[in-house]
Amino acid sequence: SMPRNLKDIDEPDQIKKMGDSLNKELQQKLDTLEKIQTPNMKAMQKLDAVTEKIQSTNEEFENAKRKAKKAKASFEKIKNERISRFNKCLNHISEAIDGIYKALSRNDAAQAFLNPDNPEESYLDGINYNCVAPGKRFQPMSNLSGGEKTLTATALLFAIYLIKPAPFCILDEVDAPLDDANVGKFTNMIRQFSENSQFIIVTHNKMTMSTVDVIYGVTMQEPGVSKLVPVDFRSLEN
Repeated sequence: SMPRNLKDIDEPDQIKKMGDSLNKELQQKLDTLEKIQTPNMKAMQKLDAVTEKIQSTNEEFENAKRKAKKAKASFEKIKNERISRFNKCLNHISEAIDGIYKALSRNDAAQAFLNPDNPEESYLDGINYNCVAPGKRFQPMSNLSGGEKTLTATALLFAIYLIKPAPFCILDEVDAPLDDANVGKFTNMIRQFSENSQFIIVTHNKMTMSTVDVIYGVTMQEPGVSKLVPVDFRSLEN
C-alpha cells in the first residue's frame, strides 16, 4: 500500500531523509491528536461564566429599555400637560386682553393681541404683544408714548389677573405716566375689578386719590417721626 515514489527509493541517504520527514509528520499528527483528546476544562468554565454574564447583561438591557419607555411616556405626559396648560392660559389672555384694552382706552377702534413665536410649542419661545392705540396705525411698542405704554401694560396685567383673580393686588405708581384723561380710564377699570379683589395703590395723583374708598397718608409733623393718617371716605358719605 506504499506510494510508488517511496518504493522507488533505494539510496540509503534518501531513505533516511524520507524516514525523518515521515517521522516528523507523524509526530505532528500525534501532538494534534493528543490536544484533541485532552479538552481544556477551564475553557468550559469560562464559557459558562461568559454565558451567565451575557444573560445578566440582556436582563439589564431589557430593564433599561422598560425604564426608558416608562420615562419617555412620563415625559410625553408632562409635556402634553404643559402645552395644554400654557395654551389654555395664553388663549384666555388673548381673548380677554383686546376687550380690556378697548375698555381702558374707551375706544372700540383700539386693538391688542398676542402672537407666539412658536405656535406649535408656544412656551418654548417668546410671546409678542402688540396693540393699535386709538387714532393711530399699527406701530412698535417702542414708538408709543409713556401713557400709551402704561395702558397697554395695564391691559396685559388685568388680562393675566382674570385667569385667577387674587384676593388683593398692589400697584405702585402705575398712574404716574398717565394724563388726567387716562387716569380716569385707569381708575374706572380699577373700580370694576374691585368688586372681586381689594386694590392697594401707591400714588401721588390727586385724581386717583379722589376715587378710592380709603386713603392712607404719611406725614412727618415732627422731624424724624412719621405718622400714618387714614381717611375712610365711605364713613364720610354715611
